[in-house]
Amino acid sequence: MVVLGAGFGGLEVATAVTSEPGDDVELTLIDQAEGFVFGFSKLDVMFGRHEPGQVLHPYAGMVNPGVRFVSAEITAVDPESKRVETSAGPFEADILVVALGADLDPQATPGLVEGGHEFYTVAGAFAAADALRDFGGGKVVVAVTSTPFKCPPAPSETALLTYEYLTSRGLPCDVTLVMPLGTPIPPSPDASAAVLAAFAERGITWVPERLVRALDPARKVALLSDDTELPYDLFLGVPVHRAPQAVAGMTVDGWIPVDPLTLETAYPGVYAVGDVTSVGTPKAGVFAEGQAAVVAERIIGSVRGGAAAGQYDGRGVCYLEFGGDQVAKVDVRFVAGQRPVGSLIGPSTDLAADKTAFGADRIRRWFGREWAPLSAGADS
Repeated sequence: MVVLGAGFGGLEVATAVTSEPGDDVELTLIDQAEGFVFGFSKLDVMFGRHEPGQVLHPYAGMVNPGVRFVSAEITAVDPESKRVETSAGPFEADILVVALGADLDPQATPGLVEGGHEFYTVAGAFAAADALRDFGGGKVVVAVTSTPFKCPPAPSETALLTYEYLTSRGLPCDVTLVMPLGTPIPPSPDASAAVLAAFAERGITWVPERLVRALDPARKVALLSDDTELPYDLFLGVPVHRAPQAVAGMTVDGWIPVDPLTLETAYPGVYAVGDVTSVGTPKAGVFAEGQAAVVAERIIGSVRGGAAAGQYDGRGVCYLEFGGDQVAKVDVRFVAGQRPVGSLIGPSTDLAADKTAFGADRIRRWFGREWAPLSAGADS
């Protein structure tokens, strides 16, 4: 069995499958990254709470003896033969799981690389930390450049945390958020209302149903999809998302189609989970994890010679930071053919500990170790 990608989805599939059937499965997990970083950890580094080394979980530290990890770039996937070409050579599988996520392409937005900062890649978020630390205050534009994009609450969190970070240092602060959505958290009216109230309280400008199509670095303006312009002193952008080129032959309208209940692709023995798919849920790690659990259950059932049980229910829980140690939890469910629904818990300081436990539980499960990141500047 071969699993492509070691994010939420790939780590959960690899861990769940090898913890059950014993010696019945030989599993290879392939990823080109050095290690795993939670999306919320990127914001922790951006805003000076933690150092990069405190939030990186090296794949070399995985302790599950049933998982063989290979550090390699995946260059091509043949879903019919289940053969994978990589920089470490070819791999062939009886069962193939594609959990490669979405590739991020800052170059696709004219002027973004030259005139702004993207904060969705690990390297981009860590570099944005330097830009924020050196920023003397002024107009900040946080903006989305295309749809779909990962973790819809993250741009709102970034606007709120940018405001908190700058004002706590006594710097002038004028934050604008540009989003393609009509509300910040569409499945949950309560969550959207709470976010908009927080924006109003802080004077953050909310610009809905628009995208930033380009930047003009010379004039320091963002060009919006409605042909208006926004001046900025610091631009923090969500870059264009695309399916990885290696799986381009499996995509329809840009993403891999799957059965929304079983996560099976059109190719027998080939599954896909998470951001690389068009399953119908938001592109976020918690949804990839839920999908991966279903795939693992079905694989375990088939390996044991039983029925491939388990169906995906479209449920996920996302955390949303408001600043001031106030964290909310949004419980949402996406079912094909139905309107998504979501409820809001918090925000409260108690949920900050809940969020920390969420991360610690997964590091314990996937890497077999305890994780409690220290504050920036503390001994690690």
